[in-house]
Amino acid sequence: MKKINEIDFAIPAEEMKELEKKTKEFLDRLRKSCGKKAEIFVGGSFVKGTLTKSDDYDIDVFVRFSKSVDLSSELERILNRAGIKFERWHGSRDYFRVSSSKGVTFEVIPVKKISNAKQADNVTDLSYLHVNYVRKNLKGLARDVRLAKQFAKAAGVYGAESYVNGFSGYALECLVIYYGGFEKMLRGLLKAKEREVIDDARLYKRKADVFVEMNESKTSGPLILVDPTFKERNVLAALSGESFSKFKEHALGYFKGKESFSVKGINVDGLIKEAKRRKAEFLHLRLESDRQEGDIAGTKMKKFSRYLVDSLGKWFIVLRSEFSYSGSGGADFYLVVKSRGIVKRRGPPLSMVEEVKKFKRVNKKVVSRKGRLWSVEKVDFSAKDYLKKVDREVIGGMGISGMKIEG
Repeated sequence: MKKINEIDFAIPAEEMKELEKKTKEFLDRLRKSCGKKAEIFVGGSFVKGTLTKSDDYDIDVFVRFSKSVDLSSELERILNRAGIKFERWHGSRDYFRVSSSKGVTFEVIPVKKISNAKQADNVTDLSYLHVNYVRKNLKGLARDVRLAKQFAKAAGVYGAESYVNGFSGYALECLVIYYGGFEKMLRGLLKAKEREVIDDARLYKRKADVFVEMNESKTSGPLILVDPTFKERNVLAALSGESFSKFKEHALGYFKGKESFSVKGINVDGLIKEAKRRKAEFLHLRLESDRQEGDIAGTKMKKFSRYLVDSLGKWFIVLRSEFSYSGSGGADFYLVVKSRGIVKRRGPPLSMVEEVKKFKRVNKKVVSRKGRLWSVEKVDFSAKDYLKKVDREVIGGMGISGMKIEG
């Protein structure tokens, strides 16, 4: 195994040169159409020097408008005028995806030109400030950031999207800068207390003030990372307890010498073996959504997977559940469940005559214990059979266009 100082996930020089060439060609075309209506700058990992080697690259291109207009519609007119083919994607503010060539996609994002964070109408308006902050403070830590990003990908917690609830690229950049390196970041986060406040720019006099001044909804997660460019924003607001636990488990494995950078996906064979060992049932569901690919579709399918876990939990013990969505196409959902055998549900006291009658009408078998009724139901069906009967109206109402039980 290579030593950590020998590992890097930087893009090879020739590949980077070609990427820079394609980006310049696209920018020249866009600027010509844009004229003096707006400014254009490249953001994200590409310009910060923290982009990792991949088969597919998304290059963030921001178009800054100083006038108060419908930014998305104005940018759409600019793209049309340039003869650029695009897809309009919905978000907190609509943006555009342009497939330049195989493996390269430009995400063209309209933003408001601001001089300070308080002028922002949308989180994307802060992007220019984010780029400047990272480039100013990275100071030789670009490789460490690339390690952190690949590490998070391998742990399955890279991305702030709702179906991941993990670490955004900007969050990892801020954390590496704060701790001073990749391994230092891992050690620091392993020691982090619940709802610990990280305020590198010292925008608050006391860390306790964060919980008073910042919106409560932004401080409910496991960590609070104050955006160095905007004190009212928690960069890790999307991070869930589940994702943070996965990250810490992966970090412990790293310090024990386990391979920690390969993106292996879900260990399906391991789940099947676990099901056999625990005399449980293994299920593989393929979910589809007719909503916009990416965060919207992913969020719908993730929410539906949670609904299934809750629904199954009435009759089965859910030993394991794993959700996988790549950002396009459908999602895979894996379950290992074990029958509860007999399910008992609490009913009304015998003194409540009308409620007792209703309870007996609804439940096939009831028993009386210590002055109260209980329903007793045998789980004589499999989880697979149960899922086949899930209400199709419920499925459609949750934005799911298809659910197939594989195998």
